[in-house]
Amino acid sequence: MISWNGGAERIFGWTAEEIVGRSIRQLIPADRQSEEDRIIAAVTAGERVPTFDTVRLHKDGHLLQVAVTVSPVRDAGGRIVAASKIARDIGEARRVRAQLEDSEQRFRLLADNISQLAWIADPTGWLFWYNRRWFEYTGTDFEQMRRWGWSKVHHPDHLERVNASWQDHLASGEGWEDTYPIRDAEGKYRWFLSRAVPAHDAAGNVAYWFGTNTDVTEMRDAEERIELLMLEVNHRSKNMLAIVQALARRTVSQGGQDFVPRLESRIQALSANQDLLVNRSWTSVPVCEMIAVQLPFLGEAKAQVEFTGPDVLLSPSAAESIAMAIHEMATNAVKYGALSVPGGRVCIAWSLGADEAGETFTISWREHGGPPAREPESRGFGTRIIADVPRSKLQAKVTMAFASEGFSWTLTCAAKNVMPRLDPAPRPSFARGWPR
Repeated sequence: MISWNGGAERIFGWTAEEIVGRSIRQLIPADRQSEEDRIIAAVTAGERVPTFDTVRLHKDGHLLQVAVTVSPVRDAGGRIVAASKIARDIGEARRVRAQLEDSEQRFRLLADNISQLAWIADPTGWLFWYNRRWFEYTGTDFEQMRRWGWSKVHHPDHLERVNASWQDHLASGEGWEDTYPIRDAEGKYRWFLSRAVPAHDAAGNVAYWFGTNTDVTEMRDAEERIELLMLEVNHRSKNMLAIVQALARRTVSQGGQDFVPRLESRIQALSANQDLLVNRSWTSVPVCEMIAVQLPFLGEAKAQVEFTGPDVLLSPSAAESIAMAIHEMATNAVKYGALSVPGGRVCIAWSLGADEAGETFTISWREHGGPPAREPESRGFGTRIIADVPRSKLQAKVTMAFASEGFSWTLTCAAKNVMPRLDPAPRPSFARGWPR
């Protein structure tokens, strides 16, 4: 070595007085000596050695991460007389890069394993990054989703509204929140709560937006069930007085000294029915048990009801919808239908069948022997319970008839809409009437 500047002193720890005149190989670890052989060969051939990353020795013996560039030095006659070596300490840069790589790895580990769909957009709203969960859910890839590609998986009925809201928040720079359906890889839509927050640069400008989509389908369904049940509770509370009045009239007509005990027992049966509904509402329930739970409030009139059908399990939502309809029709029958007179009869029947679309489920309510049925002049909450709720919740076909021989009701839908699972094994039939 014939030259050694201040930068070399700072990097390697040797002063010029200590190192000039020694071999360059003193700076090269034993396992890297072959590098110098290749460098000398290249310089001797008049070639420049492009910058490469390597390891060199500090004066105290520790290893240094450096980037080295070597060029031949020529005299006035063009002869190669030396080699110019430039070494740059890249240890700090390596550490920073390693930290960045570690940070990015941890970010991806977090982003790709959270339950939410996540994405990042630029200040104009173009999405340029999605997490793995997004692609798994939507069944898409980045090329399909980049920029405004997300609109392809949003429900068309909500797209215009959502986009307008998103644009407003891009302009204002305020955090954004909305709820809308997103299509999955199978083409089905689920509801998501979407939130996005802006990230600002040093000047205070929005640099990008980070957003997440959280699946809230079950929560929305639960809220709808709670709302419906609250309305049902309100409706049933009003009906209870009418039911109690009907039970009282029926009890009075029978006479006897045990009027009060018999009336009390019937009211207690009505209360017990509410408890049974709560206990069974979120588990699969056989049709026969679902019907039996709804009818104890009828008192002795339950002897006028018979039900028959195969052993079929209903899902919680199906049991809830059908049970509410059965209870409503039983209430109406007690007040002014077949169960308002001793000679009236109600037959509840259900069956499994098949059509071109697959297995079907049918359940019917038939009254006879009571007063002629009359169609109500207006549609109230009772009609919603009997017809609209099953149509919506079970995608069912519901028909009602108000004939002179009595009221009738039929519900038909795909079996998969009401059953927790389809069992191909033969189902034993079930037939039962209440004993007198």
